[in-house]
Amino acid sequence: MTPLLNVDSALANILSDVKRLRPESVSLIDALDRVIADDIASPINLPPFDNSAMDGYAICHEDSSGANPDNPVALSVVMDIPAGSAPQTALTPGNAARIMTGAPTPPGATAVIAVEDTDDNWNRGEQSAPPARVSILKRAQRGENIRQAGENIAQGETIMPAGTLIRPAELGMLAAIGCAQVSVIRKPKVVILSSGDELVDVYQPLEPGKIRDTNSYTLAGLIRDAGGLPLRLPIAQDSLDSIRTLYRRALEIDPDLIISTAGVSVGAADLVRVVMSELGDIDFWRINMRPGKPLAFGKMQGVPFFGLPGNPVSTMVTFEVLVRPALAKIAGRDFKCRTVKATIDGDMRSDGRRSYNRVTLSRANGGIIATSTGIQSSGALMSMVLADGLAIIPEGVTRLPSGSEVTVLLLRALD
Repeated sequence: MTPLLNVDSALANILSDVKRLRPESVSLIDALDRVIADDIASPINLPPFDNSAMDGYAICHEDSSGANPDNPVALSVVMDIPAGSAPQTALTPGNAARIMTGAPTPPGATAVIAVEDTDDNWNRGEQSAPPARVSILKRAQRGENIRQAGENIAQGETIMPAGTLIRPAELGMLAAIGCAQVSVIRKPKVVILSSGDELVDVYQPLEPGKIRDTNSYTLAGLIRDAGGLPLRLPIAQDSLDSIRTLYRRALEIDPDLIISTAGVSVGAADLVRVVMSELGDIDFWRINMRPGKPLAFGKMQGVPFFGLPGNPVSTMVTFEVLVRPALAKIAGRDFKCRTVKATIDGDMRSDGRRSYNRVTLSRANGGIIATSTGIQSSGALMSMVLADGLAIIPEGVTRLPSGSEVTVLLLRALD
């Protein structure tokens, strides 16, 4: 019998075979949750000019030397600078300019005194003319309350490397540099295939001998969470013509990835395997992992294809371990396996394959405790509903005693 394939080797083979999608240009308003295709450099300084961080008065800082409430320094107010204006006249010693937050500081100004540190009672939004003179009540340091041009971003600086996921903050920064169109990786279209006479869809009545198709819905959620666009097709019956029609329809959609479940294990109906072999170059692997030993991977008329095992937990675990990293590469996303170290609070057993046991996680005594969700059957979908992560039992280990440290692959963020 062919030896079981190591999990890491299987993943390496998969990642070497899939390629990042080509970029497309989208408007900034449509760029949320997209992945930047190429490094983005700022064409301008941010801020683009020296500006005031406060409502107050722009001055030459030397004029405030020795100023305090008991010894104020009086300056002539020669300018009024609201936000949006662009002062052209230089400020000279002995003079001040009333200025609003964000407004450009005039040439010659070396500090801004907050209005609270003057004898002026001017409030933001008032339209009255500035006073003829203002008294400064504190000493200012050079550069105080002035935001320097380029102190946030310098012109030519790379602000977002390729692979950056665009969140609301990135949208704002791209708007700030005038980036109305963004080159992003196209979201991969992923077709999900299900087949089997025993399967009915969620809206159909559950008759004797039938079960509902859960895998396609689970996969749709996982794919969307990983940055893809899931496309579910109708369930095929257990006939060669029905399955062949389903797979050909999948290819007509021009997808970037195809995922099917069931029909890849030894002893399973051969119909799916027959159609896979007709339409593509598919390898059937037996992987040293539990759950999820059987897996098919290859190309179907040039489209990457995963044939996942049919049990619900096996489907989810193989997706997390093998498909999610591949989909991240296709989608141009920076993938990092989310793991933590935890201490198990009960014995865990395995058959010697690398095992992924469903656990809940809690914090105690400065560490993380992993507790089994209970039954570890590959058909127990509720165990995945309860699980915070997958405790990884290494190859060759059949028992981990309570108190052992394990690596846990996170399925959701740890509080």
